[in-house]
Amino acid sequence: MMMFLGNTEKIYILDKAEGNTATVAGHSAWASVWDIATKQATAMDVRSNTFCSSGMHLPNGSYVTFGGNSAVGRGGNAGSAGNWDAEYQDFDGSTAIRVLNPCTSADTFASAKCQWFDDATVLAMQKKRWYSTAEALADGTIVLIGGFVGGGYINRNTPDTTPVPEAAENSYEFYPANGRPATSLNFLYKTGGLNAYAHSFLLNSGKMLVQANVSTMIWDYDKNIETPLPDMPGNVVRVYPASGAVAMLPLTPSNNYNPTVLFCGGNNMPEPAWGNYSFPAINTWNYPASKDCQRLTPEPLDGTAPAYEADDDMLEGRSMGQFIILPDGKLLVVNGALNGTAGYAHQTGETINESDMPFGMSLASGPVGTPAIYDPNAPKGQRWTNAGFDTSPIARMYHSSAMLLPDASVLIAGSNPNVDVNTSTVFNTEYRAEIFYPPYFSAKVRPTPSGIPTTISYGGDPFDITIPASNYAGSSNAAAANTTVVLLRGGFTTHAMNMGQRYVQLNNTYTVQSDGTLVLHVAQAPNPNVLQPGPALFFVSINGIPSNGTLVIVGSGNVGVQPTSAASVLRDNVLVDSAKGTADGASVGSDKPGSTTKDGGSGSNLGVIIGAAVGGAALIGLIAALGVFIARRRKGSKAADSTAYAMAAGGQMGSGYRGRPFAGGEYGHGGRAGSVASSFQPLHRPTDSDTWNGSTANLSQGPYRDDAFDPRGISTEYDPYGSSTRIVPQPSGHRY
Repeated sequence: MMMFLGNTEKIYILDKAEGNTATVAGHSAWASVWDIATKQATAMDVRSNTFCSSGMHLPNGSYVTFGGNSAVGRGGNAGSAGNWDAEYQDFDGSTAIRVLNPCTSADTFASAKCQWFDDATVLAMQKKRWYSTAEALADGTIVLIGGFVGGGYINRNTPDTTPVPEAAENSYEFYPANGRPATSLNFLYKTGGLNAYAHSFLLNSGKMLVQANVSTMIWDYDKNIETPLPDMPGNVVRVYPASGAVAMLPLTPSNNYNPTVLFCGGNNMPEPAWGNYSFPAINTWNYPASKDCQRLTPEPLDGTAPAYEADDDMLEGRSMGQFIILPDGKLLVVNGALNGTAGYAHQTGETINESDMPFGMSLASGPVGTPAIYDPNAPKGQRWTNAGFDTSPIARMYHSSAMLLPDASVLIAGSNPNVDVNTSTVFNTEYRAEIFYPPYFSAKVRPTPSGIPTTISYGGDPFDITIPASNYAGSSNAAAANTTVVLLRGGFTTHAMNMGQRYVQLNNTYTVQSDGTLVLHVAQAPNPNVLQPGPALFFVSINGIPSNGTLVIVGSGNVGVQPTSAASVLRDNVLVDSAKGTADGASVGSDKPGSTTKDGGSGSNLGVIIGAAVGGAALIGLIAALGVFIARRRKGSKAADSTAYAMAAGGQMGSGYRGRPFAGGEYGHGGRAGSVASSFQPLHRPTDSDTWNGSTANLSQGPYRDDAFDPRGISTEYDPYGSSTRIVPQPSGHRY
């Protein structure tokens, strides 16, 4: 499952093409948009298979997803027509570039401007990429790194014959390409096999930190120069399928906005145990996940050589754990398993028959249902806590996701370690969603700042934000000194990672007025290497209690060199010793886990959206189709039971599915030689060069169009911000 916050009203969800009961345009749906206020979902039509895509924002607030799986049909089998399947009606998504302009409730969602643009005959990558990484650059361009060409548990054969041109894409490319060809990246050969969804972070120098397998480098992507850094201590793998929790720590004035990246969990299985494209060599569900955490500052300000630094261990080992940065500067980790890895398979090197696999197709066991919070500023040995947190009864395994919401709660959804929809196995296709309420929801009063701008520049004149005295209790001077202003980008989430997630605290001073009103004098963003241009939530926190987030655009809104000015000059602080806030002292809450929730219950920090799925594009979609309610479960209370519904014929595996091994075939999966999703095998397709049809969409003249004429080539250099398109519009055509 993939998710991103389109605006303060909508969450967009993508899944893999599979047999969900909810339909759109005459086929099973694998995309939806969820309205945060009404908790209702609308299925969306996406033409290609988005399974295991990457994604990123654009400077104007649009989102783009890249690549995905080939066309598949029921049970993950290869599409009936090669690059298309007649039942699921999904096209090959391996080169797709899909663009979405997020809409609000005031827009007409049926209009073309609110729908996904998805036509690889017009807009496509130069290479096939499945499990690739996307990272935004300072000018808003996106670099795309690596990925699979065909399917795989890990990106290699046995014996390892890296490079494997038919299955590993060891290159990078840019979007928009602007004439730049896809180029080989040596680091991907070095990390052969374990480099899917490589962890990548733009640094202050304009270079990029890249980590995969146990290797680390700083990469100059303009010159394609790699500078090796130390290997990951303990040989702990953090990338897919080990899937550790990884995030850049908050960038603040106190750390000079210098990035430090935190790596936690994953797995340190011996190298041969990782196996190959088809499956792992061992029963991974018996191998404990790592609890190790390491910090790395790639560009130390004191000139010392970068080195990993051991941090506090997590409270338990986790594979597929996911970090969500909260507005108070702490990191929430959710989801995952105590043992094993991400992925699914019909067998392992030790368990040949699927009927003998103890957890269905899952390669992990021991769901971790208790969230934990990491405080990067706490003393060593005191950085982790889960005291008072509820434990979710819902297994969040492979394909789980989480995303920060504008009210500063966290949406948790997904889990499907199965080749298709399966609601009768150990770890089912999961259609329920949860909302986690961090400890700051104990406060009955939250800041309500006014004066937040709609755009943030890089340097230039500061701006003022006003906070009324009713937003806090006690000394105004103390409240002002404990107020922070932050830009927080949740990113594009998939596979336990949030591509593009960043937290940047803006510098500020303040004036305390005699009536307790606080006027914050706020600097603009530092520069586009610290926070790339695009959308972000703007939060103001007092004593660790955040406001609701306001969506702003950082930068010019265009792809290109961003206008920058000198750093904002802020006036001195003005204090008034007698000034006080007017809120009831009890209403501002505490920062201790286990305090009362937003609805006043004690000890509850986890809310669950409980609903039974009839079937849909994603768990939110199905839940909303039935109508839902939010239950903020109090500690010790019984969770409501879910209801299982039979699925439609498409996708749902009937009785005996797990008990019927697939014999024979090159990879031990008879009848599935062309299936990528089901058996993790290299893909060999005779129709790789086929286009879907002879269409050419035109993105420069209003709503997307599909013109019926023979195209004059596929533009892989299409720049949506350019003054004109390379595709020549024709006078007649049809719409889809």
